[in-house]
Amino acid sequence: MNRKLSKHKKNWHVEDSAALYGLNQWGDCYFSINDRGHIDVSPNGDSNNKLDLIELIHELKGRNLTLPMLIRFDDILEDRLEKLHNAFKVAIEYYNYKGSYQGVFPIKCNQQRHVVEELVSCGYKWNFGLEAGSKAELLIALSLLNDPKALLICNGYKDQRYIETAILARQVGRQPFVVIEQAEEIERIITASKKLGAAPLIGIRAKLSSRSIGRWGNSVGEKAKFGLSIPDILITFEKLCTANLIDDLKLLHFHIGSQINDIGILKDSLQEAGQIYTELRRLGAPINYLDVGGGLGIDYDGSKTVSPASTNYSLQNYANDVVATIQECCKSNNVQMPNLITESGRAIASHFSILIFNILGSSSVPSNTPNTGQNEALIVKNLRETLDNIKKIPHSKLSDHTYLQEAWNDVLKFKDDALTAFRLGYLGLPERAKAEQLSWSCAKEIVKRLPKHEEIPKELNNLHESLAEVYYANLSVFRSAPDTWAIDQLFPIMPIHRLDEEPTKLGSFADLTCDSDGKISSFIDNGNIKSLLELHKIHPGEDYFIGLFLGGAYQEVMGNLHNLFGSTNAVNIRLTSRGKYKLDHVIRSNTKSDVLKAMDHDPEELLERLRIATETAIQKDKLKIIDAQRLMDHIEHSLRQSTYLQS
Repeated sequence: MNRKLSKHKKNWHVEDSAALYGLNQWGDCYFSINDRGHIDVSPNGDSNNKLDLIELIHELKGRNLTLPMLIRFDDILEDRLEKLHNAFKVAIEYYNYKGSYQGVFPIKCNQQRHVVEELVSCGYKWNFGLEAGSKAELLIALSLLNDPKALLICNGYKDQRYIETAILARQVGRQPFVVIEQAEEIERIITASKKLGAAPLIGIRAKLSSRSIGRWGNSVGEKAKFGLSIPDILITFEKLCTANLIDDLKLLHFHIGSQINDIGILKDSLQEAGQIYTELRRLGAPINYLDVGGGLGIDYDGSKTVSPASTNYSLQNYANDVVATIQECCKSNNVQMPNLITESGRAIASHFSILIFNILGSSSVPSNTPNTGQNEALIVKNLRETLDNIKKIPHSKLSDHTYLQEAWNDVLKFKDDALTAFRLGYLGLPERAKAEQLSWSCAKEIVKRLPKHEEIPKELNNLHESLAEVYYANLSVFRSAPDTWAIDQLFPIMPIHRLDEEPTKLGSFADLTCDSDGKISSFIDNGNIKSLLELHKIHPGEDYFIGLFLGGAYQEVMGNLHNLFGSTNAVNIRLTSRGKYKLDHVIRSNTKSDVLKAMDHDPEELLERLRIATETAIQKDKLKIIDAQRLMDHIEHSLRQSTYLQS
């Protein structure tokens, strides 16, 4: 959906900006706009304890931390944990559920050491655990989880060493559940248990028939990558009985994909999983945990709908439905209620991280009307006449789009004629430039005269996008927001200052990479998608800062080194008791030397090659010694700097 700017308001207020960007809908209790037109962050959800994001950025820049920058608020992580556990506490008490709740964080969501450590530390009072999907993640979890009551869910592909590690970790006092997700894993568990004379805690992942929708709809059903079918579950049960390991089968697990947007999908899955649980209990399986997996969604666009970037439920709705559905299933079958587990990652980590980047400049089509010259080509004269005719269309006739449509058709014809004449050598470069400028002047005049709040022909409506500006962003989409490129993920994006001013431009963002896909041109629009974002005119010599919000899940770990743009500066901030903040953790951005080494280039060897080249140039009198030294100084200094542009 394209967007056109409405008529300028005489008095623009911060409330208008909040409504324009949907801040009150997706910002929850964490983000707001202050009287200065700056974004405020309330890290612990308390509106009386705020940080001005612009002031914070200036103070961080004073610490020699340059943009782009990830600002992580540890208090938001803790607050998200608090809200998740409170939601299940309320649901369990309301329904008088005869079981407990424990959460685990999927490490794949954000593997940064400080993030995982913070979650384990903050979550200790709830016996909060971790989920590992690889051997490396298993090592992280084993080293950090020192709470004997915290759960460690072991998912993903597992070889013999993985399973043996989990068995031995259980003997150390950890609680690792080896979840059987592939039929052949049962034989590895049996072999490892015989070898070590001990068994792991065992779980089974069910491959549900209930279908999901959206981007991850294929992660469930018969073609799902992981999970056991009902026949395989029964075979696994029999094999565990034969191997005398049935007493260690304690968990049933399912997962219906990331970002569940429709609560109805979850209810169907819970009902199916609940029946599988009760049937296994009837067969004699001592299962006492039901892991409902991840998928707890985030309302990125604030619309509270089933759009891919939203959810039609709240956190409390989610907890209520999990508890109530499983309780109903167990009661009707007279089966003991299981302890409930969730693997929520996106819902915990998304809010705590903000990516801030600055704008380097902007460009738009040349729409200034050129001065009339002598002996202009007929094509140029025709375009001037068309522009004059557009200006003369009476306002009374503008609601009839025929007049503007015919004018635009004439413009396109004359523009094509100009290109043909240029190719054939009948039109010079200056005349072609005039023809292009006049064409865009006509487009600009048509856009001015399009009636507001009316259905407009698509071709004319698209002129807004054609005339929009491109804002050049100091970031790499592939490094810092890869899901915007890979899976068309929508994130809230907006200016973080000047929000007491009306934005008068429409634009999209182009990043620093030499790739046409290196752009952000899809923005939230209350359940819809718009290709242009309302932005402010850039003032020469002044910074213009943009924030990408709700990107704390997956973006850091999935970013790549396209064009050798590396990681950005990142800081972890914690509120202090005095209403101020401290930097808990600082990670400096990759230098050019870092990214060169990552690609197996040797910076020292690179410098030596260039030194030899400068010596050769000096010998041939093509380069002065002072200039050769200046070049080498520039390069050596550059190797120690960030891969991003310096303002």
